[in-house]
Amino acid sequence: MANIDLKALKKLRDETSASIADCRVALDEAGGDYKKALEWIKKRSVEKAEKKSGRETFEGVIESYIHQGGKVGVLVELLCETDFVAKTDEFHKLAKEIALQVAAMNPQDVDSLLKQDYIRDTSLTMEKFVKAAIGKLGENITVKRFVRFEV
Repeated sequence: MANIDLKALKKLRDETSASIADCRVALDEAGGDYKKALEWIKKRSVEKAEKKSGRETFEGVIESYIHQGGKVGVLVELLCETDFVAKTDEFHKLAKEIALQVAAMNPQDVDSLLKQDYIRDTSLTMEKFVKAAIGKLGENITVKRFVRFEV
C-alpha cells in the first residue's frame, strides 16, 4: 500500500462516510488522486447496495416536510432492516431529502421518484442517491410510499 495522505483520507471519509479501510483502498487504487478515489467510493457504494437489495426492510421512519408558507406538505415512509439504522442521523437526513424531493418535484409514485434527478445534485438520480446511502449505512433501504398534499 502506498503512502496515503492523511488529509485526503480524512476529507474522503468526511465527504462519503465510507469506512476508513474503504477510503484507504480507494486512495491507493487511485494512486492518491482524490477525484478518482471519490469515484471509486461511489462505485463501491452502488455495488454494496445491489448486494443488499434482496434483504427485507421492516424498520424505518415516517418523515414529514412542510414547505415554506404551509402550502405543500409531504409524508414519506422510508424503511431499513434494523431499528439501529432507523435511529441514525444519516437515515433521518435521507428521509428528509426524499420528502423535500417529493415536495419540489411532485412525482406520481415511488418508481417515478427514483428515476428523477436529485434536486441538489442533478448528476445523481434519486435511485443512485438512495443506493449511496445504502452503501454508507450497510443495510437495504426502500422508499415504501409517500403522500404529497398541496393547497
